[in-house]
Amino acid sequence: MVKETTYYDVLGVKPSCSNEELKKAYRKLALKYHPDKNPNEGEKFKQISQAYEVLSNPEKRRIYDQGGEQAIKEGGMGGNGFSSPMDIFDMFFGQAFGGGGRGGPRGRRERRGKDVIHQLSVSLEELYKGAVRKLALQKNVICDKCEGRGGKKGAVEQCPTCRGTGMQVQIQQLGPGMIQQIQSMCTECRGQGERISPKDRCKTCQGKKTVRDRKILEVHVDKGMVDGQKITFGGEGDQEPGLEPGDIIIVLDEKENEVYKRSNNDLIMRMNIELVEALCGFQRVIKTLDDRDLVITAIPGEVTKHGDVKCIMNEGMPQYKNPFEKGRLIVQFLVNFPSSLPPELIPQLENCLPPRPETMIPDGAEECLLVDLDPEQEARRREYKNAYDEDEAGHGPSRVQCATH
Repeated sequence: MVKETTYYDVLGVKPSCSNEELKKAYRKLALKYHPDKNPNEGEKFKQISQAYEVLSNPEKRRIYDQGGEQAIKEGGMGGNGFSSPMDIFDMFFGQAFGGGGRGGPRGRRERRGKDVIHQLSVSLEELYKGAVRKLALQKNVICDKCEGRGGKKGAVEQCPTCRGTGMQVQIQQLGPGMIQQIQSMCTECRGQGERISPKDRCKTCQGKKTVRDRKILEVHVDKGMVDGQKITFGGEGDQEPGLEPGDIIIVLDEKENEVYKRSNNDLIMRMNIELVEALCGFQRVIKTLDDRDLVITAIPGEVTKHGDVKCIMNEGMPQYKNPFEKGRLIVQFLVNFPSSLPPELIPQLENCLPPRPETMIPDGAEECLLVDLDPEQEARRREYKNAYDEDEAGHGPSRVQCATH
């Protein structure tokens, strides 16, 4: 017979349970109510850890079975040397998973600060040729003066209001037999779990433990990198006592180029040519993104049609981490047609060009006039028609219904 079963009830096991059943129950509940997963269940997590600490120790379990929680308090809780619920959690899961994952070499899970993300605007030329950019950033670093304590040695004390948890729990009565538990940040220590007397605070950081510092990063933009690609500086994020610094992540933002558009490893450009060049051939010079001159030639007699697309192999973007391999340079030709021609030139052109096809006009055919189509007017006409059709569709069923009565 046991005097009380509170600890067994907390873990959801019977007083006759084995050590394996005890471990299994603790593992399931500890993972469920861990503060990282369930921030509002801190008190429940403490109860689970305390119950397991007692019942997992054969001597403490015997004392608890005979005298209950009071006997444990009178006999003292020092045995395993756990100073907080997290100690037993990390010890348990460190053993369970071979010291890796949550436990690590010291049996504690490393807590990590947030990553800092910055956008860096780069030109297409820089992505083509590669570049080194210097970026000045402001970040928090641990105060050298107080070594991250926030004040003199020994001046930092545990907050008596929240007992070092950084959180306050308030109980509100909602009605007969109904209560609500509200957890909020401790106003006394502002969630730090400790406080420092104003006279003992560090004059450099004013008790904040960190100061702002200017950091200059050299960002290496490699050839062939793409828009949105990330460059990570490990451990260069904001520093905070007790936390492993996060990373600084640079995200590349490609600026638009006036001449070229990029499509994976291909570069695409449009080239306007005159009608005489389209019909009689031409030579043009293309300036590359690394300032080289490429000469392209259309042989006289080969007609270049409006919208024709041709490519130059191995003159596109370099491949990332394989810059000697490049994509294609794709050129689309747009022919500039004259808006009108002098009438006296028409016979000469007719002699130079293939003859017109003969058209047989039937008797009674009607003459009509070709006019320019206004795109804006056409768009407005379509919008009006769509709106009218939707209106008709909305009223259609009601008209049919009225007609049937």
